[in-house]
Amino acid sequence: MRRYGKHTDEDDIRSRPNRKGNRPRTHIRPKHEDASEGLVLTVDRGRLTCLVEDRTVFAMKARELGRKAAVVGDRVAIVGDLSGQKDTLARIVRIEKRTSVLRRTADDDDPYERVVVANADQLAVVTALADPEPRPRLIDRCLVAAYDGGLTPLLVLTKSDLAPPDKLLELYGDLDIPYVVTSREELENGKAADRVREQLAGRITAFVGHSGVGKTTLVNALVPEERRRSTGLVNAVTGRGRHTTTSALALPLAGVEGWVVDTPGVRSFGLHHVDPSRVILAFPDLGPGTEGCPRACSHDEPDCALDAWVAEGHADPARLYSLRRLLATRQHTEGD
Repeated sequence: MRRYGKHTDEDDIRSRPNRKGNRPRTHIRPKHEDASEGLVLTVDRGRLTCLVEDRTVFAMKARELGRKAAVVGDRVAIVGDLSGQKDTLARIVRIEKRTSVLRRTADDDDPYERVVVANADQLAVVTALADPEPRPRLIDRCLVAAYDGGLTPLLVLTKSDLAPPDKLLELYGDLDIPYVVTSREELENGKAADRVREQLAGRITAFVGHSGVGKTTLVNALVPEERRRSTGLVNAVTGRGRHTTTSALALPLAGVEGWVVDTPGVRSFGLHHVDPSRVILAFPDLGPGTEGCPRACSHDEPDCALDAWVAEGHADPARLYSLRRLLATRQHTEGD
């Protein structure tokens, strides 16, 4: 039923008054072309600490970003009060495109992935050679996450004074992963930090490892101005350390260009999100051999073309074994 006549003007149209006295909302959002660039250093309960030029700025995520979250390492656009003074708060209005993403899930059957670090160049997997014992399955999972996310892996083996590194290094020899072996004495006199720092110069490196391996102690040695509480305590019953780092934090390296990102100790590293086709990218010598693989090949099945490729002498069989061992970690738990 038509309420108004054919010829109406504005006076004939009934409009609702705006009780708040402000302008009606619009779907047009500002572009914030004058926003400043910032680097997310840490996130704590929705409040982000960012580096803007040479100032530390506290910020909140703008409403227009919706459910998109910023994480440590993100390059973001910030507006508002950028003075960095006490009780000031800016707004993050844009998250720039990421070059790499380190992700994990709580378990292999958990579809919810968590972004740990963005835009890192390298993943340093820290593991002790003893006290607690090495967990190769967890190392494998970290390597898979690195390859999947576009990060270059680095092995950092600690506590070599308690056990030799030969057996563990032999397990990863065919992967051509760079490594650094340190002892507790070297960690105390600074030699360990110097050798690790050589591998980190000019890069953003995320550190991961389960509790008690000396990860945060090493970070403290690399960034002495920003010491974090270390553990040094390993449960005598479980052989595992206690968590002391509760949130990821990006810190500038001392003496050279580069950043380290200290992450909380992990006891599980789910790989529900990993696509096997991305892991193969870390094996360029095997990549051409997958052209004859069936669709959605897991690269560990009877019809996989990689078997014939290796048998014809195009690649080392040990490399194929290493690839399949990494891919198989998705079917096993870290404690194996």
